[in-house]
Amino acid sequence: MLGTVLLLLALAKTACPSPASIASWRAEALKKLLEVFGMDDPPAPPTHFKQPPQYMVDLFNTVANADGVTKNPDILEGNTVRSFLDKTHSEEMRFLFVLSSMAKNEKILTAELHLFRLWPRVTDGPKRHHFCQVSVYQVLGKDKPDTPEGKKLLAARLVSLQTSGWEVFAITSAVRDWAEDESSNQGLLVTVQGLRGSPLNPPPLQFASGRGHHESKKPMLVLFTDDGRRGASLPTAGFPGGLSRSTRSLGRLQPCQRHPLSVDFEEIGWSGWIISPRGYNAFHCKGSCPFPLGENMRPTNHATVQSIINALKLSEGVSSPCCVPDKLYSINLLYFDDDENVVLKQYDDMVAGSCGCH
Repeated sequence: MLGTVLLLLALAKTACPSPASIASWRAEALKKLLEVFGMDDPPAPPTHFKQPPQYMVDLFNTVANADGVTKNPDILEGNTVRSFLDKTHSEEMRFLFVLSSMAKNEKILTAELHLFRLWPRVTDGPKRHHFCQVSVYQVLGKDKPDTPEGKKLLAARLVSLQTSGWEVFAITSAVRDWAEDESSNQGLLVTVQGLRGSPLNPPPLQFASGRGHHESKKPMLVLFTDDGRRGASLPTAGFPGGLSRSTRSLGRLQPCQRHPLSVDFEEIGWSGWIISPRGYNAFHCKGSCPFPLGENMRPTNHATVQSIINALKLSEGVSSPCCVPDKLYSINLLYFDDDENVVLKQYDDMVAGSCGCH
């Protein structure tokens, strides 16, 4: 389907129909391309320049190369990673994350609270603490979140007071509750206590908040999900009308091989919301599969038999094998959604890795 979309976009630029036909072709092609990426409409670009969380940029670079092609398909458990910034912007350790942009069909695999640990305060006197206990609670109601009945413990552990950096807490159960009932999302509460559970006043440990700290250190919820989409399940409906005879006959003289097929998101008009990559090479397969098929054409046994039957005219209506991709790779997009949250999503079967006669 992707090859057909890109071919229609190319024809819209090079053919000589009326401007109205070109516009119609382009609109239809972009609509189909959005379907490939699982969207009805392209997200609106951020209203002002916004730096994506460094964690999401680093994760993209770990999963994909500069063109977005997946390095190792087993790195991500699912196919989607969403990041949400805290909406409370409070100095207190209460956090609220709005999950409205998450699709209803996404299966929640893991949810993490990322908090940046600031350098500890300097304390006077001999009683200087080296560790403290940090606990993360799901707030169950708006009233009295500090009472045992108003919160549920999600995670707790000892944290060093000698360094600064990111701390990550698993909060999957809370996010699953919020996904089932959006009104139950009353946020999270984080407490800092001594080794024996005694309160520390003032607490020697602080986390960066949404106010007064750099964008890169803001509290963040990272959500790993899977929407169930796989390459084989992508829509395959064709465009109205067919391609011309001359277009269908291209490449019959040259042997089957892989050719470049550039996808430029800026040219398409999507660079405002796609962070990375700026484009990628999808490649496409073109060429003939003449008898006899050599090993360099990577034929299947079925294609070899079909080629022989075609060449010897042993059966009517049997065509020669076709030059098609025999290995496909996934790509990854890092982009802003409609709520300006940063999303990393992996899409199957987007790059032709090699071509063969089938």
